Amino acid sequence: MEAMLLDKDTARKKIYRMAMQIAEQHLDKESLVLIGIKENGIAIAEAICKYLANYFTGNLSVISLSLDKRNPGDITLAPQLSLTGKTIILIDDVANSGRTMLYAIKPLLNQNPAEIQTLALIERTHKLFPVAVNYVGLSVSTGMQQYIEVKVEEGKYFSAVIKDKK
Repeated sequence: MEAMLLDKDTARKKIYRMAMQIAEQHLDKESLVLIGIKENGIAIAEAICKYLANYFTGNLSVISLSLDKRNPGDITLAPQLSLTGKTIILIDDVANSGRTMLYAIKPLLNQNPAEIQTLALIERTHKLFPVAVNYVGLSVSTGMQQYIEVKVEEGKYFSAVIKDKK
């Protein structure tokens, strides 16, 4: 069974709202680094950046973070960028257990950023690890036998469905 959580228009509005929250909270910052967790997190980071560019007067950077979400060993950032003293927004499509964001944060801490915040288009309520999401598009309670799939079309159109595990 599949049920729509976010259609394209609603997802766009949620991403815009989160971008405005970031702009308001970081108005005084010289720069922001948006780090999108591949695959869908980077598309969301780029969409957030496009909205932010109209309101945030500081320097904006978008970089991607790659890791195996099931077995996170090697974590790669591209392009390489000094994060020392920078404000970072770590972005993923769905925050479920908190495991992916926790592993993604670890190498970022080694570079001494000024601040790390997190953003997820959808947050589920099944946290197993102590990761709070600062910016949430939609928070949902789901059953353990369900999963959420965020769909990205052309890198800019987003939607989300909830499905039963088989």
